[in-house]
Amino acid sequence: MEFGVFLLAQQRSYDQSSFDVIHNSIEQTVAAEQAGFDVAWYAEHHFNNYSLSPSPLMLCAHAAAKTSTIRVGPAVCVLPLYQAPRFLAEVGLVDTLSNGRLELGIGSGYQQFEFERFGTDLAEAGKMFAEYMDLIPLALTQKTFEYHGKILDIPPSSLNVRCVQKPMPPIWVTTGNPVVRARAMREGHNLFITALLGGNDAIRGLRGRMVEAADAAGVDVDATKFGFLRCGYASTDRAEIDRYLDSARFARRLSESLRDRRQETDDGYLMQEVPLQQELSLDDMRENLPVGEVDRVIDKMLEEIEILKPRHIALQTQLGDFDQKTMLRQIELWGDRIIPAIKKALGTPAEAPVAARFATA
Repeated sequence: MEFGVFLLAQQRSYDQSSFDVIHNSIEQTVAAEQAGFDVAWYAEHHFNNYSLSPSPLMLCAHAAAKTSTIRVGPAVCVLPLYQAPRFLAEVGLVDTLSNGRLELGIGSGYQQFEFERFGTDLAEAGKMFAEYMDLIPLALTQKTFEYHGKILDIPPSSLNVRCVQKPMPPIWVTTGNPVVRARAMREGHNLFITALLGGNDAIRGLRGRMVEAADAAGVDVDATKFGFLRCGYASTDRAEIDRYLDSARFARRLSESLRDRRQETDDGYLMQEVPLQQELSLDDMRENLPVGEVDRVIDKMLEEIEILKPRHIALQTQLGDFDQKTMLRQIELWGDRIIPAIKKALGTPAEAPVAARFATA
């Protein structure tokens, strides 16, 4: 079992500047490495305060220079917003700068707000993403390549900075499309999945969708590595837990308003925080999520792992305007007590650092 931190880099108010938010993300990355986490993940979003991470590959490169063992990855690069040749070249560069520590998360995107400002058609995102899934393994594993699709068209080319990892960095696909999910499984990629703020029933439903996709792909569901994005927080202080849950609810409010194209703003930047029509209360979230005293968090995580059978847990850390010092202590607590207890209960043998388990050139 591997553990990562997922850094959304949110700005809930002007009490935190963009400088604060970005540097907090890097500080959490360094803390996660010291606590023994395996991967730091960085989101990609644009033009509003839902996430201040417009270039996850750039964040990966910077974080790699501040660390030595933790792996770094975009979660995810929104591929239709990229120029394909530049994206491929930057993947090779980041894997090189990180000494082969890149995990490559990719997705097609969902926010019309972003696509409009890039002059890209969200309706074409699925088709473009399918072509990227053809292109990426071809470009990263061959000395020379060319690709001629309906959208992407690249003449014979060669990446001048090659990936360190062979044959290429691990690919993580995030998608709500069952056809794409099945394709990712069939081609041996990892999947990023989430039950959002749901409880065990939602996780059972998620597992069922993974089984259906594996059946459609003609593969064993457990042959696919799942990365489970999850909110979790350990504390005996109910008010502290509620502050974390409130930040998680804030993230859902903004994400769903962007997805449904109903985002509003008073000043052209900070989005209004509008409650959802069907919204979980803090009590509902406290019941659903691994939050509370350390033993309760461990037990709940083990329940969820038993249902879903992921091999990677990505803990959501930087949410809303949650206090940085408190979050750093939380990361340390997970490293000191929660992760070792979960691994012991799962019978996970002692392992070399995750970075050492990947073949490099």
